Amino acid sequence: MVDVIVAEGLTKRFGRLTAVDGVSFRVKRGEIFGFLGPNGAGKTTTVRMLIGILPPDGGKAEVLGLDVQEKPVEVRKRIGVVPEASNVYLDLTVWQNLMFMGELYGVPQSVRKAKAKELLEFMGLLERRSEKAGRLSKGLRQRLLICMALMHEPSLLFLDEPTSGLDVQSARQIRQMLQKLNKEGGTTIFLTTHNMWEAEELCHRIAIINHGKLAAINTPEELKATFTRLRTMEVQFDRPASADELSAILNCEVDYAGNRCKIHAENINDVIIQVADYARSRGLKILNLNVLQPSLEDIFLEIIRGGGAG
Repeated sequence: MVDVIVAEGLTKRFGRLTAVDGVSFRVKRGEIFGFLGPNGAGKTTTVRMLIGILPPDGGKAEVLGLDVQEKPVEVRKRIGVVPEASNVYLDLTVWQNLMFMGELYGVPQSVRKAKAKELLEFMGLLERRSEKAGRLSKGLRQRLLICMALMHEPSLLFLDEPTSGLDVQSARQIRQMLQKLNKEGGTTIFLTTHNMWEAEELCHRIAIINHGKLAAINTPEELKATFTRLRTMEVQFDRPASADELSAILNCEVDYAGNRCKIHAENINDVIIQVADYARSRGLKILNLNVLQPSLEDIFLEIIRGGGAG
């Protein structure tokens, strides 16, 4: 599959601070690629280098086959960008915003109108086209932003926190539209987000950056398989047991609520045997036992704390 983004050793310094330190990765055509990291990790700086706003101090980036340093303007003409901070023109109508964006990108007027109608239908905004953007809810304004970024039909779309601050329903609608845009339109999406659940639901692959360095990159499923030590076990007994006693026997953390407990241990297979022995010795019956895979949030927090794959 063709790579639409190639980052090789990207480095950016601000004085003595190295904000991005030798970051390398590739994004394939047709992917939804998640780029995650805590505040100050280097996410925004990396994206700014990829879209040609910020020149790197080391390394190189190619986007859609173009060297970003050599042809930054050409790169920006071919990509769509949806920033976290809204750049919608509030005093213009929905339609006028799209016409202006189309004109900005040099889209012919006849094509501009047809494309605007198509996008507004796709995003469920056609009936709002005469309404001023300033009167839209934040969720509808976010849909308009995506429409504006797609007016020139880019094959690659950068989105920065697209559902930040939205209510649950609006956020779900945006995610559904992004999935449809990717599956039906074939648009490659580069997504930065703090929402781990959102990244797990949307992204084919995920990269995690921390302290300016790439800490992990893989599919959500492969990341979970790599961090098996973060698995937990939930056990339900027929009556309450002693959490302190069980924790001492297992030599691990145990969370207890009534007759249910959650066990955090690296070697879950050994713990299952120990729990069975404990229940038998105390005359307890095990009503239910489940081994839970780590969530993407568990893995993210482990990486941020400095824990590597085990």
